[in-house]
Amino acid sequence: MPGRPSVKDEELYERLRDEGESKEKAARIANTAAREGRSEVGERGGYAPAYEDWTKDELDERAREIGIEGRSEMDKDELIEALRNH
Repeated sequence: MPGRPSVKDEELYERLRDEGESKEKAARIANTAAREGRSEVGERGGYAPAYEDWTKDELDERAREIGIEGRSEMDKDELIEALRNH
């Protein structure tokens, strides 16, 4: 396809796309992994606090961002479950 940048680790790219990552993010991760090695990229992962440590308002905001329906009727535990299963 003209104009499309090449993906250096096609297998990783396809797995990430299957997991729901955008084309851009999957390509960026796959190319970095090909350049630096998969284990190096994996070790660099960030830290995010557990959903249990978030406030209900923070959980509701994140659920809104990713389009979870019925979130206004959910309690904190239901929001956590919906976010984890989305």
